[in-house]
Amino acid sequence: MPHETDQQRQPAVPAAPKPPAFLTIFPSIMLPMFLAVVDQTIVATALPAIAAATGEVERASWIVVSYLIAATVAAPIYGRLGDSFGRRKVMFSALGVFMVASLLCAMAPTIELLALARVLQGLGGGGLMTLSQALVGETIPPRERARYQGYLAAVAVCANTFGPVAGGFLTEHFGWQSIFLVNIPIGLGAMALTTRLPNSTAERLPWRADPGGLFFFTLFVATTLLALEQVQHVELASLPLGGVLFVTGIVALLLLVRQENRAASPLIPLALLRQPAIWRSDALAACHGAALVSLITFLPVYLEVVRGFTPSTTGLLLVPLTIGIGTGSLVTGRLVNTTGLTTVFPTVGLTLCTGNFIVLAFFASGLGTTGLAVLLLLTGLFMGTVMGVVQVSVQSAAGQMRLGEAAASVQFSRSIGAAFGTALVATLLFGVLAIRNPDAAAVFAAMVEHAKNAGATLSADQRAAIAGDIASAFQAAFLLMALFTTGGFFLALTNPLRRI
Repeated sequence: MPHETDQQRQPAVPAAPKPPAFLTIFPSIMLPMFLAVVDQTIVATALPAIAAATGEVERASWIVVSYLIAATVAAPIYGRLGDSFGRRKVMFSALGVFMVASLLCAMAPTIELLALARVLQGLGGGGLMTLSQALVGETIPPRERARYQGYLAAVAVCANTFGPVAGGFLTEHFGWQSIFLVNIPIGLGAMALTTRLPNSTAERLPWRADPGGLFFFTLFVATTLLALEQVQHVELASLPLGGVLFVTGIVALLLLVRQENRAASPLIPLALLRQPAIWRSDALAACHGAALVSLITFLPVYLEVVRGFTPSTTGLLLVPLTIGIGTGSLVTGRLVNTTGLTTVFPTVGLTLCTGNFIVLAFFASGLGTTGLAVLLLLTGLFMGTVMGVVQVSVQSAAGQMRLGEAAASVQFSRSIGAAFGTALVATLLFGVLAIRNPDAAAVFAAMVEHAKNAGATLSADQRAAIAGDIASAFQAAFLLMALFTTGGFFLALTNPLRRI
């Protein structure tokens, strides 16, 4: 009989129980994501106060656009940095940049300096969004990722809804600087939670700088988003500048593709993006962003001007939409986790969503408040079937070493899709109104600039005079949104990655 050692004879000591993975990982990923998303919307209700304090009303949009451009540019940079140096380590850097920029925003005495500080803040915020998505892939097994992506989607919806409310409250009671200063304690809390994330020992991609790719990518993003911002002004005078910016963006895109095909370590991984599962998923994210963001942007104008609802009633009607998106994301994540199926859920969801947009186009006038609330709730549920599946599909196809690049491609695609979609819907609305009634087009242009309180600035007679023309224009707009979801349906249907 083999001789037993003392160590073998001792009874086994049970290992200390590990904390649940959800409580360890999710709060550490959720808070940075919440910070980045809420700062896209918290500024909206503070813009009038900022414009009044600086005396630069005509440049107030810079505060929003500068953050959007910087966050879009930052996404692939942080994705690549995370793949090379570790996402946990890079998350600390992104949080540091974000908090320093928030402090500079609060201290900015002019709109120009505030816009520059917002650029720096966007460079941090874009990293927070990309790294949060990639950390899910790094720390969670493939089948369970969909569940966590559903949680993150719900967090993003809550942040988008919470942002304007919190911005209005803080601005009214503590001044507009408080919307930036509040990021400091929250950011410190996010740093503390990030320390709880495990250090990955996976092999890293070697880092090589790609300054040419960064230059052309930045030029492409900046000129394209600025061109779309000019189009959304729905003013004929802004179209020439928008056209020049758009052409510049196209040239920059061609030069970017040429540069990235030659670079040894490209910032934009074209070889990765050529995979059918990835480019179809990214295109699906773009279609989803186009439909959802344009709906959220223009639905308040429709409800207040065409249906005659008060701003408070309009706000209440948007609640079922946001609840539906969050619920749909959570349910879809659970279903993917249980079944392993992926694209079947956005395929079905976007089919039903297209039907809802057609109902909005032709039958919404016959729906009461309750009917509209139910329709928007269902639209949100169906929209919630998309983004979690997109992230899981892209991360699964990219592999463990390139999770950052994969997450960044989704973030970039959705941002560009949302910007293009909103601009196209604005152009269509303005074009239909300009043909039918130029006076209504002029009034509508003013309403787009202040969609949240459009109804409050119009008398009952004015509202009645233009409601018919705007109703016809919105029929075309809802059908265009249906076209976006139809495109997403075909992309989901043809995606080769159907199960994980």
